[in-house]
Amino acid sequence: MISIRNVSKSYGSFRVLADCSTEVARSEVVVVCGPSGSGKSTLIKCVNGLEPFQRGEIVVNGISVGDPKTDLPGLRSHVGMVFQNFELFPHMTITENLTIAQVEVLGRSREEATERGMGLLDRVGLKAHAGKHPGQLSGGQQQRVAIARALAMDPICMLFDEPTSALDPEMINEVLDVMVELAQEGMTMMVVTHEMGFARKVAHRVIFMDHGRIVEDAKKEDFFGTPRSERAQQFLSKILHH
Repeated sequence: MISIRNVSKSYGSFRVLADCSTEVARSEVVVVCGPSGSGKSTLIKCVNGLEPFQRGEIVVNGISVGDPKTDLPGLRSHVGMVFQNFELFPHMTITENLTIAQVEVLGRSREEATERGMGLLDRVGLKAHAGKHPGQLSGGQQQRVAIARALAMDPICMLFDEPTSALDPEMINEVLDVMVELAQEGMTMMVVTHEMGFARKVAHRVIFMDHGRIVEDAKKEDFFGTPRSERAQQFLSKILHH
């Protein structure tokens, strides 16, 4: 579903990604972790063309992301993206947030888009809040709306960029529960997160990054058993003991 081959990216002389290669198969859940500034978010944003890259190739469902001829808005309409800070339209109701892209991008009727949106709101437990604005919801609720909005576009895969890092601890599980359910239903997912409990529960593989490089790309059992690299061992010892 997602193929990343020898991808490098720099800002001027600063290299953010260095020769990164990995694959994500259909229905696979891959967690990307690593210290702050390791290139995790940049890598995942390159997958749907939100960040340009200078070298290498990324192919999503047979479409080359870096090809100048590729219709990136068209590609993004099929690749769900959930950000750290929700990115909902504050002046629109929850229903409007869920329907606008369906109508404008997919060409659905307002009735069809509303029906799809309400079904997904129900799924994430927020149907009663359909008429509210994002500012009237908690952070956890807003993130669940953001997930429902991404799903309303019938994505072929989902990208999550630290979806729980802006949330109060009490709200993290309500978002992770929705993500776990998605994973168990077979959604192809690439998730940048420090939530190692989530990784242990549903990830098939874990990618560990440091200084723009993929240092480890291992099956979950191997990564949480004994990571091959000393850097990943240090990272895990800190993150699992606190």
